[in-house]
Amino acid sequence: MQSNLSIIILAAGAGTRMKSTLPKVLHKISGKEMLYYSIEEAKKLSDDIHVVLYHQADLVQGTMEKYFDDVTYHIQDHEKYPGTGGAVMGITPHHEKVLVLNGDMPLIEADELKQLTSNEHSPEARDLKLTMSVLDLKCADGYGRVIIEKGKVTKIIEQKDCSSYELDITIANAGIYCFNTDFLLENLPKLSNDNAQKEYYITDLVEIAVKDNHSIKPVYVKEENFKGVNSKYDLAQAEVIHQNRIKEQFLKAGIAMRLPETIYIEYGVTIEGETILENGVTLLGNSKICNSHIKTNSIVEDSILENSEIGPMARIRPLSILKDTHIGNFVEIKKSNLTGVKAGHLAYLGDSTIDEGTNVGAGTITCNYDGVHKYKTIIGKNVFIGSDTQLVAPVTIEDNSMIAAGSTITNDIKSGDLALSRTKQKTVTGFFHRFFKDKK
Repeated sequence: MQSNLSIIILAAGAGTRMKSTLPKVLHKISGKEMLYYSIEEAKKLSDDIHVVLYHQADLVQGTMEKYFDDVTYHIQDHEKYPGTGGAVMGITPHHEKVLVLNGDMPLIEADELKQLTSNEHSPEARDLKLTMSVLDLKCADGYGRVIIEKGKVTKIIEQKDCSSYELDITIANAGIYCFNTDFLLENLPKLSNDNAQKEYYITDLVEIAVKDNHSIKPVYVKEENFKGVNSKYDLAQAEVIHQNRIKEQFLKAGIAMRLPETIYIEYGVTIEGETILENGVTLLGNSKICNSHIKTNSIVEDSILENSEIGPMARIRPLSILKDTHIGNFVEIKKSNLTGVKAGHLAYLGDSTIDEGTNVGAGTITCNYDGVHKYKTIIGKNVFIGSDTQLVAPVTIEDNSMIAAGSTITNDIKSGDLALSRTKQKTVTGFFHRFFKDKK
């Protein structure tokens, strides 16, 4: 963390091109809002973080406060001072440098931002008032162009204002700046809204610095990392990049994946040990997976798996803990603790605790909800549960007991007992032939 650096994150825009009632910066990538990533990376660099809001400010601030408790929020005076320059007005950074980020750049990384913020000790750096990020592209269409002469920025031109010669320039503005704080505060009042949009632009500070003979250092950055998100299409592209980063880290750490491009892992998931993820697996929330095998098209959400195997096509819902357990196809677990359990197929186990050696037959369900309250099912060790059993909670099944197939259990079962509840089977001799003879 740099002791001399403040950071301002611009997150005031409505994001109309997203075509959504949700503020742009709250759209999610890999399970977290875009603004979350900007703040998280900023906190790796500075202890003085300012976020500028306007559109649905209360919603944006309330969402971020669930994650961060040491960020300062500002409401832009959008009526009087619209635009990126107006967004920075009225903020007093605590440190001698200030980095200005955008809340819709979820792929930025602190390590690369350090190139813009690192301390300069050379004689040439004494007059350095501004460092800006630039891209060297094959085609800069859609970007503002940057003119660089003798290693210094001399001009920024919006694409709509470019001459035919300037349109051929491939050095583009990546949109992130690091200012000397004194320079920023001194020159913000000089910004004008004398333009077609009637807005105050932070890019005009570049022109001011050039006129005052101040140095402006360009820092070349990766286009992928500085990708802005302005539409649902951009959002989808950014998420693919972010997912590839997440999976690359796990693959390098020794996690096995079959067809990783089909796997979805949210930011915050932990995977350890000899874990195998098959194609189509989805891992959500703050799940922790250790030494487990998750088979095709299974979902794990906010749960813990240790030395377990689930799937294919199983669903582990939030607040479940599975240890040394086998969960087969079409089994759903919710808010349950299972240790050393086998549930091979077609079962629902919710609000339950099940101990080692227990076998859950196909079609078994815990009836845990009466329409008003949820109730627990407690199952001990070495319990054999026959197929198509309904366990009506609250109910306790003690160790070393059995339940016959097709039973509905409403009372506790003592250790060593067999429980069954069936109507007596009735057989009508010769009914088949009489029935179809009558139909003919």
